[in-house]
Amino acid sequence: MALCSRRTALILPLLLVPLASAAQSVDCVIVPAVTVRLGAPVSGLVEHVLVDQGDIVTPGQVVATLRSEVERTSLEVLALQAESDAEIEAQSSRLDLAIKRLDRIRTLVEQSLTPREELDTAEAETEVIKRELAIAEMRKQVARLEHARAQQLLDQRQILSPIAGVVVNRALFDGEFLPQDGYVVIIAQIDPLKVEAYLPVALYGNVSTGNVLTVRPGPPVDGAFEATIDVVERVFDAASGTFGIRLHLENSGLSIPAGHRCELDLPARGN
Repeated sequence: MALCSRRTALILPLLLVPLASAAQSVDCVIVPAVTVRLGAPVSGLVEHVLVDQGDIVTPGQVVATLRSEVERTSLEVLALQAESDAEIEAQSSRLDLAIKRLDRIRTLVEQSLTPREELDTAEAETEVIKRELAIAEMRKQVARLEHARAQQLLDQRQILSPIAGVVVNRALFDGEFLPQDGYVVIIAQIDPLKVEAYLPVALYGNVSTGNVLTVRPGPPVDGAFEATIDVVERVFDAASGTFGIRLHLENSGLSIPAGHRCELDLPARGN
């Protein structure tokens, strides 16, 4: 329900409530704490939708997947590159041989058995191999980063629920195309719930955040439940002479449905 229409539906009964009464109740509505239109950061063909309308989902649960053959193949290629130490081992072996050769030539130069130029050449070759080994190690690190990036791209092909809740709408089915600004399902968090009500401005000083009020859902839901005010609007609606409040209502057993009308017991005026 749109905010303006919800406000209109809830404030009409207030016109009939005598504000001079010691205590009173007002109409309210119970709504999901959060409603999420769940899509993906990338577009693609839907491979599988794993939930349907009415299903309960948990945080981190996979609700749908996109086609990902290309991403999986790229990940396998990069995994081979990231796991391979062949280039580093080859350069390390070359460096060991170059160091041994350099030591022999240095000994020969000290004994005046070989010209100094050969020592300079051996030192230069050894330094070149050291740098090539450093480049090989850098390539190994880059391959690991590329592998991690490929894994992240593959993970984006899985659509996970960020919240615990219930699927209230399924928009796409297997084989359909998901645009980047589209969504597969809508999930509503119903534990906790939010309770919305609009009060006459004359009652503004009677409620504040942290107050605990009693919520009575309409039939067929029986019972009275305690809810805590977490928002008191600081901007009045001049046209209706009302302000809104929002309450936090625990619903661990999921026994209270969202989208249901209710009555909210208000404290006595002046308390």
